[in-house]
Amino acid sequence: MTRNPKYIRTLEKIPQFSQKEKDRLKPVCDKFAMRANTYYLSLIDWDDPNDPIRRIILPDVGELKEWGQLDPSNEKAYTKVPGLEHKYEYTALLLVNHMCGGFCRFCFRKRIFMENNDETVTDIGPAIDYIRNHKKITNILLTGGDPLLLSTNRLENIIRQLREIDHVQIIRIGSKMIAFNPFRVLNDEGLVKMIEKYSTKDKKIYIMAHFNHPAELTEYSKSAINMLHKAGAMIVNQTPLIKGVNDDPDVLSELFRILSYMGVPPYYVFQCRPTLGNLTYSVRLEKAYEIFEQARMRTSGLGKRARFVMSHNSGKIEIVGKTENLVFMRYHRAADPSQKSKFMVVRSNPTAYWFDDYKELVDEYNVKNPFLKISAA
Repeated sequence: MTRNPKYIRTLEKIPQFSQKEKDRLKPVCDKFAMRANTYYLSLIDWDDPNDPIRRIILPDVGELKEWGQLDPSNEKAYTKVPGLEHKYEYTALLLVNHMCGGFCRFCFRKRIFMENNDETVTDIGPAIDYIRNHKKITNILLTGGDPLLLSTNRLENIIRQLREIDHVQIIRIGSKMIAFNPFRVLNDEGLVKMIEKYSTKDKKIYIMAHFNHPAELTEYSKSAINMLHKAGAMIVNQTPLIKGVNDDPDVLSELFRILSYMGVPPYYVFQCRPTLGNLTYSVRLEKAYEIFEQARMRTSGLGKRARFVMSHNSGKIEIVGKTENLVFMRYHRAADPSQKSKFMVVRSNPTAYWFDDYKELVDEYNVKNPFLKISAA
């Protein structure tokens, strides 16, 4: 198989756009970079203005609305050495690439694709030293950007160094390349052999796939998944819940079902982060939770493993239930170890997009005055 998609970085290279539409979208591209490829664009139904793949990858004028911030989860606060974040006790993130196979318009790290950003590194030496000296770290997530966009030799050099550290048990590769460009796997036997070499019976390599919509699960993507499975990789899927892409229980449940049939467990469904430009892609939190639960009810137990979470600056907050007046949450992961699994009850706010939009927290210890006016942040 020799198909090699070409990358496209300007609207001028997309013949399906009229000049009027290109002129209308130019201010968006001037603010937030665009990147796609011919394979992924071929999945678009150009007769459908609401096509979900188009929504994922091509600019929208709604991105110009001033809303959100470039680093909504305050990742900078957890950067210990260049290219390494250590937010949770047992997990560290290595930002190994500043480029992706395509730029999702709702990306929460779109700042990485802007000029003068130095959060990703080519020299991982200091990061490896940090991991080696922090023996509680058992789990490394390679992210960026997309690690699978690196050459196989460069990626193997990173994985080899991590495998030489005894206390690193799990290596995860966060990647959308199987959706954006499955030929990265299909055409590179060396990549598959490298995964096979380092995904051992005792220490697996996990691929954190990013399928947002069933239309991305083509025969090419399925073949790439099968090759990685045969090489010993464990594959799970995570996706944000995005307006106009998967904010429909039928669509989201279909995604869960197909993935579970293929042996790719649904892992996290994320509330879209309040990143600059993301309002047009965001669903209000309580509505998003209802969509998520309706989707889960339409799947078997294997498809029900997904969790609906927010990656807040204080930790990964799972939404676990709601009533007419209350929403129930807990810290699935907490930056402050003393907050692990902390259960929280907040008064319903149907207009909320994020945890910080909730201003009233129910204090389970204060029976006389259960609603305390405290900041949720």
